[in-house]
Formats: sequence, C-alpha cells, structure tokens
Amino acid sequence: MTKVLEGRAALITGSGNGIGRATALRMAAMGATVGVNDLKPEFVEKVVGEITAAGGKAVAVTQNVATRDGMRSAVLGFAEKQGRLDILVNNAAWVRYQAVPDIAPETIERMLDIGFKGVIWGIQAAAEVMDAERGGAIVNVASVAGFVSAKNSIVYSGIKAGVMGITRAAAAELGARKIRVNAVAPSAVPTEGTQRNRNAELDARRIARTPLGRLGTVDDIAKAICYLASDDASFVTAQVMAVDGGIITTNI
Repeated sequence: MTKVLEGRAALITGSGNGIGRATALRMAAMGATVGVNDLKPEFVEKVVGEITAAGGKAVAVTQNVATRDGMRSAVLGFAEKQGRLDILVNNAAWVRYQAVPDIAPETIERMLDIGFKGVIWGIQAAAEVMDAERGGAIVNVASVAGFVSAKNSIVYSGIKAGVMGITRAAAAELGARKIRVNAVAPSAVPTEGTQRNRNAELDARRIARTPLGRLGTVDDIAKAICYLASDDASFVTAQVMAVDGGIITTNI
C-alpha cells in the first residue's frame, strides 16, 4: 500500500473494533503513526498488536472520550507524545434504538455524550494542537440515518444529522487554519456493535434496496475515511460523503 500518510500522526476514537479498527489498520499501513483509542484496554492492546505485527506504528490511547476532559486528555496526550497531530477521526459512538414511548433520559445522555458532544470536544482539542502551517484533517463518522430515518431511531438520527451540521460549521470556522473537516455517512455495516440491531430478514431488505447489491463493509468505510484524511482530498472540506452503495439516493 502506498505510504501516503508517512510521517502523519492520526488519532482514531473508538478504534478497538468495527469501523475504527479497520481505519486504524489502514492508516497504519499507509504510513501513519496511529493512536488506537477505546475504553477497554484489551481491545486497544489487540489492535496495537495487530498493527505492530504488520510492521506499522501504533500507540495505545486507553481513554474514555465521553467527557470533555477525557477527550482533551486523549487528543492532547497523543499529540504531545508524537510531537504533532495531523488527523483526528471522531468515530466513537454508543447506540441504542428505542421506540418513542421507551426513550429514556439515560439513553439520550449517553448517546449525546459520546456521539455528539464528543465530536465537538474532539474538534476543539484537535484545533488547539494542529500546526498552524501544516493544518490537518478531521473526519467525523455520521450515518445515512442523518439523511433518511427509520422507526425507533429518533435519538440516533438526530445525533447523526447533528454531526453533519457540526462538520460543516467546523469546516467554515477552521478552514483559515488549513484544517479540513469532513464526514462519512455509512449505511448499515455489519460490526460487533451493530449485531444487536441486525437480522437476516432486515439485511436481505437492505441488500435488495441497494443498487450495488450488498451491505457495506468496515473496509469500505475505512477507505473513504483515509481518502478524506489524505492529501488526495486537499481541496475537500465541509462535505458529507455517503458510503452506502447508493441506497439513499436511488429508488429501485
């Protein structure tokens, strides 16, 4: 793989599994030093081990990024150790789908803390340490649920639509500092974290509605994130890239 991220320092929140892990592996293969973040040390150690075993560079960032202090500690600590921060991927999330009568305050608060507030705190901390001359790239993980929604997803859809708004506003504010801010919006992607919300019948319906005739994979999303983080996207900012096989903009 071409080392287009050689010399870059990239922190990826929630990279102990799923899309975050796939992105960490890919960025490391592209030459970046990757900060692997997760709340669970065993997840972090496993991914760091995978990267180093393949000849890449990775460091453990075992930190709860659900608070401003936690996110700042993760971002600023990683940047200090590496002497720089070039890329931040705001991927961490905690998701529960609930029908309107069942939505609980604790569910909303936890989802907001990690998936909405965490994105803002990550951007704030990254903007503080990204070099004024080099700039940097921030990629937020949104969802097609920010465009089109299904039942039982009021909180999730609202947060992901909010992430899209955060992305555009941050890009407008930080562009003068050469910091690009973009987002990816995946459709349903099988991961460890989404298993509880999937079944064979639902997957079959999604596949039937997708022009490319399959579900996305974590690698599909990781490739899009890595593109947006690289110099190949040097004139791309404030964009939300749907990585969904065409499901939200076609009617078949």
